[in-house]
Amino acid sequence: MNQLQRLRTFSNPVRGILFSAAACYLAAACNFEGTCWGDERPNIVWIIPDDMSANFACYGETAIATPNVDKLAANGVKFTNAYVTAPVCSTCRSAFITGMYQTSIGAHHHRSGRGTEKISLPEGIELVPKLFQDAGYHTSISDWPIGGKLGKTDYNFQWDQSVYDSNDWADRKDGQPFFAQLQTKGGKLRGSHAASWEKTASAAEKKLGSRTTDDRVVLPPYYPRHPDVVRDWAAYLDSVRLTDLMVGEVVARLEAEGVRENTLILFMTDHGISHARGKQFMYDEGLHVPLVISGPSIKPGTVRNDLVEHIDIAALSLAAAGIPVPTIMQARNILATDYQPRDAVFAARDRCDETVDHMRAVRTKELKYIRNFLPNRPHLQPCAYKDAKAILIALRQWHDAGKLDSVQELLFRPTRAAEELYDLSNDPFEINNLVSDPAYATRLSEMRGRLDQWMESTGDQGRTPESDAMFDSDMAVYLHTLKIRGTASQLKTVQNNIALMKKWAAEGK
Repeated sequence: MNQLQRLRTFSNPVRGILFSAAACYLAAACNFEGTCWGDERPNIVWIIPDDMSANFACYGETAIATPNVDKLAANGVKFTNAYVTAPVCSTCRSAFITGMYQTSIGAHHHRSGRGTEKISLPEGIELVPKLFQDAGYHTSISDWPIGGKLGKTDYNFQWDQSVYDSNDWADRKDGQPFFAQLQTKGGKLRGSHAASWEKTASAAEKKLGSRTTDDRVVLPPYYPRHPDVVRDWAAYLDSVRLTDLMVGEVVARLEAEGVRENTLILFMTDHGISHARGKQFMYDEGLHVPLVISGPSIKPGTVRNDLVEHIDIAALSLAAAGIPVPTIMQARNILATDYQPRDAVFAARDRCDETVDHMRAVRTKELKYIRNFLPNRPHLQPCAYKDAKAILIALRQWHDAGKLDSVQELLFRPTRAAEELYDLSNDPFEINNLVSDPAYATRLSEMRGRLDQWMESTGDQGRTPESDAMFDSDMAVYLHTLKIRGTASQLKTVQNNIALMKKWAAEGK
């Protein structure tokens, strides 16, 4: 029986775990030194910025200082090989809030289920905050700094907002432990044009005493040093610095309230930098994220180099609080003393806004295998969200002017290879596709098999194309939103892109 079949047959879990009668769970199973928490169960705080790769000093970034995330890592555990299972916001968030692959629960298309056509979670799947709530925890979600409404959720299915008690853990009862999700704009702070880059740089200068200058920027080899690309990256680095400052503010509040020592803090981004080869794509720029955890019984200065998936934060957080991890959950408690490290991680990209796509990837420490199910489409398919960014405009300008080298021109391939294989040890930027190299034939076959097995065993719902009804339903919501915002030019672009997607689909492209 595959995972999808299990999802359909799994009965609802027993509810109503009583906080007043919370038992002493065997903490050895969650790496917490055999401690029985009782009424002193740890608080759990997730800090999750948008659109940001692992550009922190503790991860090797040399252009900027990030003292707060670095301190968090020094006081806890840093995972160097953490990867998202989806390189775009809503699908990633739908996955980590359930501890499930988005492809297993039908949440794999970005911003789906928003219109008249709805998506419901398979029977037996609960949101992590609900499980905390049932165990007597106060649950909250907020944008930082905390404002007057619930923070970013972006889940691709029907859900009940009552799983969150409020937007601030300050609302909890005396002595009640809390589970808090803190969201921040992260890489989105830099915006998409020169004016927003300057705003971000000015904010960094005001709050931190300096801005990141262009000469500090080191770009991956597949991006040219076009002035706009460089300035954007400098602003992005300043957004990293401002995010680091926010982490320091959160820790300071916990310390001021006297709860820091009994709080497990988890820092992770929801996917990599929003760029031409990052967000929405299967390369490490879009998939590799920082993951730092600090708190009770976490040994300071620990560095973990094994492969982990972002959905694992669901299981480890529940286990840390002494809450049983549902057996159906695909996330693993990577802090457990008996945890068996993965030898591979998986990722999927499907439709993003109006842009239809279908990719799957498997990564080991040495190799990355990507399967493009729509190889006759260009790498940079039309996408109004990304095409409006000044960096994409700049890249296209230099492409048209013949100013890109052969590596940078990879962005503008009119079609894609049906398969891509990269030797990450020798090619960390994933430039040289080895699919046709006889020396890698055996390993290519192994990676194909790994991906096939994962798709089958997890019930990958992306194997069936999105229905016309669902696509049209979600596009109606998207177009309505653009109309409300009064963005006439982008509205027209999206309408044209939708028509193109349908045309290509009809042509079998």
